[in-house]
Amino acid sequence: MNIFFDVDFTWLGLDQSLRPGTHETMQRLLADGHKIYIWSGVGIRWPEVHQHRLTPYVTDCFVKPLSQYAERVAQMDLPVWPDLVIDDFPEVPAALGGFWIRPYFYFSNTDDEMEVIYRLITEVARTGRSADRRFKPKPLNGASA
Repeated sequence: MNIFFDVDFTWLGLDQSLRPGTHETMQRLLADGHKIYIWSGVGIRWPEVHQHRLTPYVTDCFVKPLSQYAERVAQMDLPVWPDLVIDDFPEVPAALGGFWIRPYFYFSNTDDEMEVIYRLITEVARTGRSADRRFKPKPLNGASA
């Protein structure tokens, strides 16, 4: 699957810390055969990807639309369509399919959201769905490339 991760408050905190478990989750997703993309409404985020040593896991970085997500993604001429999006803003997975992740602001040893997200992605990859309330399936309105 093509998995699109948001940046700010998804894996990067206000304090510029990397959310615990990000390396391990991305490494496992890559080993499972998924492709990882990073996108952000702020712009192309390669500097943050490099700074946090996520480069080996990331296929590419894009600018994320800030509204009308499905319509704007269709207009972006991306090389791939997101199969799942992971975002702290629930409207994005609701529009494109994926998971809402609890916002990450500051480093915390007790934050296990990335492990939870890995399990949920694995469930969707295996079954095509998840019973978790944070999961939103792809819309049936033809929003795919």
